[in-house]
Amino acid sequence: MRKWKDVRQEIYTAEEIRESDLRVAIISELIKARNEKNISQRELEQLSGVKQPIISRMEAGETSPQIDTVLRVLAPLGKTLAVVPLCET
Repeated sequence: MRKWKDVRQEIYTAEEIRESDLRVAIISELIKARNEKNISQRELEQLSGVKQPIISRMEAGETSPQIDTVLRVLAPLGKTLAVVPLCET
């Protein structure tokens, strides 16, 4: 049985994999922050102005949100995005 990691490297370019991993990391942190603050998606809607269905789709990975949307959702969670150098491994 082949592992997903091997199949993924055959299907996607290294750049596509990096982009996907970055999106997953950002959304994972968003979900973690929301859970740590014990805030529901509905409450986050009220705090951020971003509709709950959009938050749900973001968290489920069903959409690729614009940066301003991500920033609006992160702000009430006490988070922001930062531009940092890539770690080449």
